[in-house]
Amino acid sequence: MDLKLTEEHRMIQDMARDFAQNEIAPIAAEIDQEGRFPVETVQKMGELGFMGIEMPEEYDGTGLDTLSYVLAMVEISKACASHGVIMSVNNSLVCHGLYVFGTERQKEAFLRPLASGEKLGAYSLTESQAGSDPSNMSCTAEYDPQADEYVINGLKAWVTSGPNADYVILFAMTDRSQGHRGISAFVVDTTLPGVSPGKVEPKLGIRASHTSELVFEDYRLPVWHRLGDEGEGFKIALAILDAGRIGIAAQAVGIAEAAYEAARDYAQEREQFGQPIAQFQGIQWMLADMKTRLEAARLLTYQAALAKDEAKATGARYTLPAAMAKLYASEAAMWIATQAVQIHGGSGYSKEYPVERYFRDAKITEIYEGTSEIQRLVIARNILS
Repeated sequence: MDLKLTEEHRMIQDMARDFAQNEIAPIAAEIDQEGRFPVETVQKMGELGFMGIEMPEEYDGTGLDTLSYVLAMVEISKACASHGVIMSVNNSLVCHGLYVFGTERQKEAFLRPLASGEKLGAYSLTESQAGSDPSNMSCTAEYDPQADEYVINGLKAWVTSGPNADYVILFAMTDRSQGHRGISAFVVDTTLPGVSPGKVEPKLGIRASHTSELVFEDYRLPVWHRLGDEGEGFKIALAILDAGRIGIAAQAVGIAEAAYEAARDYAQEREQFGQPIAQFQGIQWMLADMKTRLEAARLLTYQAALAKDEAKATGARYTLPAAMAKLYASEAAMWIATQAVQIHGGSGYSKEYPVERYFRDAKITEIYEGTSEIQRLVIARNILS
């Protein structure tokens, strides 16, 4: 595995770092406190090409590889995890899903404005009783042959960017008798009647990224909005989540790096018993373990990115490296953020320091796009098959 970054990789990394530190970091605490969606900076991310990094230029994307995307995601998430997840969903789930499974008409209509950042995307698989088990979903899509349309009814849950998205990749039951084989995928235009945001979740972390229910009441969409064939939704969802897990791993690395650096700097500044606390062996060992886990998470995430890039040419699946990266990076982020709070002592529990935000933001990376427990199941099935 060649981990040497090219000049192009360094350029996208530097551009993302400069933007994140100059434009996002100064507002991160404020938008988190207010729970305010960062409209202006998300628009700027689109203008800089961060919302469709891997999409070909022919669809108004940036045309770079997955490693470039990961490098940018780390820098954005290091400054603000809310921006990171907005960027990840639009890139990894929505743009990627449309590019791999969409028709040319769908790519022209939906992918082009999403990849350019003109429009914002969301991904809706989860329901209140269908989290890790999508086959239990109750949202339905019934075909109306007279109108050649699907009529969608139901309530979706935990939709990242739900209140803000222009287009949503939606999964709904077209044949309940078939279980998960009866799930189909669709592209929803939220400007059409019959769909509206429901409850906006009062979340622990990533509070500037709005997460909501989506309510469908006799929502009609034309057949050409269906993604893939009827009954292929579950297969499409799993394939898209492979890409999504690389994005969340990169987000976790960004959070972990921010927490580690904050703890390292604080330990060198904070004095007790006449010397910086970084001089005490107990703190040194904590920092050593934090740095080691951070770099291990980074390498696993890079490995998954390279596997995805190879898969573009070979058609191979990259489920295993994606799951390993997501599992390890998310748990490393949570552990590192916890240690960062501990090193800060009482100050780490105060909003005057950013580590409490890193701690709150890190937790969700162990949950969404497949919990740590689901990742372990995915890994086990791949290594034992």
